[in-house]
Amino acid sequence: MITVEEWSQIMESYGAKIWPAQIVFYIIAILLAIWIFIRPGRIQNIFMKTYLSITFAWIGVVYYFILAKDMAVGTYMNYIIGSFFVIISVLFAVDIFRKKMCFSLPKIRWLRYTTVVLIVFVFSYHWIGMAFGHQFPNLIIIGTLPCPTVTFGLILLTTSLPKVNKTIYILLLILAIPFTPFFQITRYGVYEDIILFAVGVYSLVLLIKNWRVKGKNINNVDNK
Repeated sequence: MITVEEWSQIMESYGAKIWPAQIVFYIIAILLAIWIFIRPGRIQNIFMKTYLSITFAWIGVVYYFILAKDMAVGTYMNYIIGSFFVIISVLFAVDIFRKKMCFSLPKIRWLRYTTVVLIVFVFSYHWIGMAFGHQFPNLIIIGTLPCPTVTFGLILLTTSLPKVNKTIYILLLILAIPFTPFFQITRYGVYEDIILFAVGVYSLVLLIKNWRVKGKNINNVDNK
């Protein structure tokens, strides 16, 4: 397992090499989230799933397979985790045509408010990191790094329950819950990943609650 210093160097190198992709992915995510929550529908879902497919593919290939492969030196974990992201990317792309999932702001009041708050936290990931002393290019930003992107994906999937691709959901939960408290938070001091862990637990509870529920999603939005 790499040291904190080695982890920081890899993150800084990655952030510098891909600049300004972080800004592009970040702005697009904000615009799509606002669009899909204000005017949910088929076109909005196509754009959001396309965005998710591209970002998960980017993280799987560019981050895990190429620029950050030294994070798992001596093991194959980077290829295993990177493969998770590539699989998720493909499944999001497939759902553009299957139209099983439909993202929209929940109509149930507490779910709606919770979703908005969590989305705000996702878009504040790097600001929270700066409060803990992180600086560019060692900032964790949605779209180009795993944790906020997984968090964003999970939040969106909760808005489509019970009509979700459970394979995507479970893969995201695996990425969010088991390892976050023991590695990112405690070992590497990425305290902003408390957001990822909290969303993982929240998403797991909602998935269990809706596991056997059939019919339209909790928002009753047509995706066809």
